[in-house]
Amino acid sequence: MNTLTIALSLLPWPDWLALAVFFAGWAGYAMWAKRRAEVRPSVLALSNRERTRWMRQTTWRDNRVLDGVVVQNLSTSPSFFASTTILIIGGLLAVLSATERASELVREIPFAVHTSTVVFDLKLVLLAAIFVYAFFRFTWSLRQYSFGALLVAAAPDHLSWVDEAHRSAFASRAGRVMGLAAETFNDGLRAYYMAFAATAWFFSAWAFMAGTAGVLWILYRREFHSEVLAVLAEEPDMPLP
Repeated sequence: MNTLTIALSLLPWPDWLALAVFFAGWAGYAMWAKRRAEVRPSVLALSNRERTRWMRQTTWRDNRVLDGVVVQNLSTSPSFFASTTILIIGGLLAVLSATERASELVREIPFAVHTSTVVFDLKLVLLAAIFVYAFFRFTWSLRQYSFGALLVAAAPDHLSWVDEAHRSAFASRAGRVMGLAAETFNDGLRAYYMAFAATAWFFSAWAFMAGTAGVLWILYRREFHSEVLAVLAEEPDMPLP
């Protein structure tokens, strides 16, 4: 038996199918949502519009302490989730060091499928990999917010702009940096959602696939059909200066 055959024999075909559905659904939804947002704005796309509007207002302010406070508050969310993710990863690694006892506890859960220790380890490794990915996205979001803070601090005085074109160009560039930070943070949150779907694998491969479909449906509803989306889509009454 070659290496590929041995690897495939570790899991039954429903588990391989569930893994394929999971990764294809996650990556496919991320790409689809990004393209869909160009046709039908998502929560992220509309909030990015407000970030550009915010940066535009920043160029007219003499005192930008408020903007610095807002950036700091926005960066606390990825910082909190990055710290929490480290704890989760540490917990999963601790479970990996005692998989026999952990697998016995899982077997006592009603409807949980009985698997070998190797398969149980694979499920834990999948969860750990998801949270490692989330950690990198949260920390990168945190750094991008710091870049946005630098742009706000480096912006010229509100009376020193050469013309409106330069003011608009700055607002667009700074708003885009803030938007990239928000998009990266959204990737980390999406990984948390998908981790709940992966947890269903401990019950069965079919529950794993059902959990993946359910999580993707929830993400779709929140990003494209939520109440906050309808509110963000409303045009503000106050025009830009």
